[in-house]
Formats: sequence, C-alpha cells, structure tokens
Amino acid sequence: MTREGVPFGSASLHLASGVRFLHEEETVFDGMIQGWSAQMKGGRGLKQSSVSGTVGRVRAFREFCGEWPWRWSAAMFDEWMVELVTRGLVLSTRRGYQQAIRSFCTYLCSPHYGWVAECEERFGEHPVQVSHEENTLRHLVDLEGSPGRRPLTRRELQMLLDRVDREVDLRLEQKRKGATLAYRDATMFKVLYGWGLRANEMCHLDTTDLLRTPHAPQFAGMGIVQVRMGKSSSGGAPKRRGVATVHQWAVDALQDYLDQVRPLMIKSTRPTNAIFVTERGTRMKPRDVSERFAYYRDELKLDDVLTPHALRHSYATHLAEDGVDPVFIKEQLGHAYQSTTAIYTGVSSDFKNKMMLDAVRRVVSGSREGES
Repeated sequence: MTREGVPFGSASLHLASGVRFLHEEETVFDGMIQGWSAQMKGGRGLKQSSVSGTVGRVRAFREFCGEWPWRWSAAMFDEWMVELVTRGLVLSTRRGYQQAIRSFCTYLCSPHYGWVAECEERFGEHPVQVSHEENTLRHLVDLEGSPGRRPLTRRELQMLLDRVDREVDLRLEQKRKGATLAYRDATMFKVLYGWGLRANEMCHLDTTDLLRTPHAPQFAGMGIVQVRMGKSSSGGAPKRRGVATVHQWAVDALQDYLDQVRPLMIKSTRPTNAIFVTERGTRMKPRDVSERFAYYRDELKLDDVLTPHALRHSYATHLAEDGVDPVFIKEQLGHAYQSTTAIYTGVSSDFKNKMMLDAVRRVVSGSREGES
C-alpha cells in the first residue's frame, strides 16, 4: 500500500483520470506497465533486474500480436507460443514467458487496481486473462534440466571423497604445505553432498548456522543446518530454509574440521564467522569451490560435465534410492515444486531394475492370491 492507502500499481496513480491523450492507447499501455512495475517492486519486493525482464516479455507479446492488452485473446497467446516453439526456446524459457503474461493479465483484471474500469471508459473494452491452465506448460515435466547435469554415481562419489582424503594424508606424511587447505576441500565436498547444498549456500554458512534440534540429539549441535542464502525466485530475496541432518559421517567430518583445521585458517587480523575460508582468511566463493572440484575431477578422469552442483544431485538421487519420502527430499532441497526435485533425481539402472523386480513380485503375488 502507498502512504495514501492506495495500492501500488493503481490506475489512478499512473494515469490521469478523465484526461484524453493524443496517443491514448500507447499512453494507457505505458501507464499499465508503470503500475505493474510499481506493484512488483513496491508491493512484492522484486528486484529491478527481474522486473525489467518480466516487463520485456510482456512488451514482446504486445509487439507480436500487434494489439493492446484490452484486446488480447487466448488465440493470440496460442499463436505466440507456437512462434516460441518454432524459435527453439526451451521449456523453462517458454514457461517464463507464459508466467509473465499470466501475471500481467492477473494484475490488469484485479479489481484492486482499476484498469478494467479505466479501459471500459476509454475504449469500451477491458482486459481478460489469456493464459489459462489449458494453454500453458505445467511445472510437471520430468526432465527439463540440461541432460549434461547429472548426479555422481555412488562409485564416482566414493572415488572423489577417497581422493581428497588421501591428499590430506599425503601432505601430512610428506610434511608438505597445504594440508589444511586439502582438509578444507575434503570437508567442503562432504558438506555439499551431506546436506545437499548449492555451492553458494555452503560458502555463506557461518558457525552460527549450525543448530541443535531435540528431534535428533545424536547430531549434537548440527541437527539442523540453517541456509540463509538459498536460491531466490522471481527476483526476490534469498530464501531461507533449515536442512535436517541425515548423515552422521558428515557431522563427524564437519565437527573435526571446525575443531582441528578451521582455527588454523582464521586470521587474527580478519576474524570471521564463515565456516569455509581461503588461505587469506576470507570467505570462500562458489568460483573457488568449482576450481577445487575441477582439479580433483580431472585428475580422476571423471566426466567433465560434473560440477559441484552434481553433489547436490547425488544427495537427492541417493536419498530417493534409499526409499526416503520424496516430500522430505523436496523440503530438504528447498524446492517449491516436486517436479523440480525430479530433475535432480537420476536413479541408477540397478535401482530401476530392483524397482521393476519388486513391482513384478507384487503383481504376481496379487494374482496368486486372487486365484486362491
């Protein structure tokens, strides 16, 4: 709401009521865009970059159909979708265009902002919703992610963790420099996988983000890892979530690092609460994590499509293979949609075969019971 109690985006705030304009249609459309932008930024708190991108999609549709919003129809929208498919836009991009048009039409049709009455008075027509469930892509597609993004197999994961652990041992045995950095790397990879975190989320972890929970006293002060810099959506602020601990070995690894290694890396002249720091004592960045991961990945001759994010995919996949409730996995990852979690889970052929055999046994068993 504005200070006068009028909602952000109201027609009365962005268009002089009762005044006729030289280029009336264009002026009203510009007023709609200004009002919608104000509603997204002031009312919904979206970032300017997100607002600009969304507005650009609406302008693109208007240019495509050559009509003003109060004359838009579902048929025009359908034709535009065909055009986007012809241009080769991927599903997620096309959905972004659809969501932009739906959001804009919802704003125009809302009685809170007065655009319906404004259009009826000026043009004898009013905007309608042209983006419906029947003509939009649902967020239910199994695999929309890049085919190159995949989880590590359990064997690959074990190879990686064994290699970084061996690096620590080698440096200690040979009394070479860098043992603390190697230990940090090993712990980072274990935390990424152990809690299914994004690299940026892990880099922003502070010691105060490790929380105790009475539901899992065995994990001491790490029953919950509080993520403060989760991936934002639609230009909003970073999302927070609490990730429940499920792996005791991950707790042991992180606790040992905090007790034995991190104190050696914190500079007295540059104190910080960051869990993972560079050799200079500054907070690690996702780029640093990617470089360290790539070093070990290439040395092991693993698939070069694998990135630190593959550890997050592996976390989701392995939980799914272990029979963990999909809803729990979704909440752990901080996803809004179950289909997004499905992108992360690429179960192995062995697991698929086991599921098939279990299904066959249940069907056969049911048939026999029916015959008896």
